[in-house]
Amino acid sequence: MMNVNTGRSIDYAAHISQSITDILTTPIGSRVMRRGYGSFIPQLIDQPMTPANILRLQAATAQAIMKHEPRTRLRRAFLDFDTSGRAVLQLERQDRGQASTRRQAVSIQPAQGAST
Repeated sequence: MMNVNTGRSIDYAAHISQSITDILTTPIGSRVMRRGYGSFIPQLIDQPMTPANILRLQAATAQAIMKHEPRTRLRRAFLDFDTSGRAVLQLERQDRGQASTRRQAVSIQPAQGAST
């Protein structure tokens, strides 16, 4: 397993984290040969953060991870904001073959061409 940025070897858990980040930040329909790959999160993130839209983000997160990353199970997902106001999904997941849960933060940006 390889780090997509450095080309160096990474462990199992880091590879799953990298995969989840890629899945959640890729808009559905943006991959030429894999039109169903990704999530609806980039389209949803630029919407008002009402309770209904936060629930949609959580559902889109769970749906995308269940569909595209079978090596882990999502235990919890909630939306947070960093100091600059950027949305950050806080995830708790349990990787296959592991007894403990892991925490992961995924910074989300609006989809290309979305209004800001």
